[in-house]
Amino acid sequence: MSPKRLSICVYCGSRPGADSAYMAAARDLGAAIGAQGWRLVYGAGDIGIMGEVARSAQSAGAETLGVIPEHLFAREVASQSLTSLIVTETMHERKKVMYMNSDAIAVLPGGAGTLDEFFEVLTWAQLRLHKKPILILNVSGYWSPLVDLIGHAVSQGFADASLLNHFTVVNSVAELVAAAAAVGDIR
Repeated sequence: MSPKRLSICVYCGSRPGADSAYMAAARDLGAAIGAQGWRLVYGAGDIGIMGEVARSAQSAGAETLGVIPEHLFAREVASQSLTSLIVTETMHERKKVMYMNSDAIAVLPGGAGTLDEFFEVLTWAQLRLHKKPILILNVSGYWSPLVDLIGHAVSQGFADASLLNHFTVVNSVAELVAAAAAVGDIR
């Protein structure tokens, strides 16, 4: 019996960001997902980092599952070329469907929506509701202030030190791929 294909959920921005390294990392991650034979699970948008990771994954032969709420269908320019597209009623339902269809989570640069997605799965991990790896791709140090903030919450007594064990910060796509590949068949 062969192992199941890894499904990796990518949380990221629907904008390209100010540093070209963000789009390059999205492009490289998408290509790596395809090269590994993995499936991309993401927010279904065809713009910004979100669109770049999906186009790159598709070009590399990856299956893609996009999940988007009705109210963002036009705003995030939902991709019509995905392997599968799920349209949800709410943002909460979107996050749940993305989470349920993934084995690992990768966090690329993004804004409030990306932070919301990250903190929800981090909180669930802290509450022992899941053990899926959460991998933060710290492109050009983008997430360093976030990691510092979480450390500050721990040092000030608002979170247990174990919170820091529920995510892994990586500095390259190669490190992210290696960490995700170590997941194995966890479904």
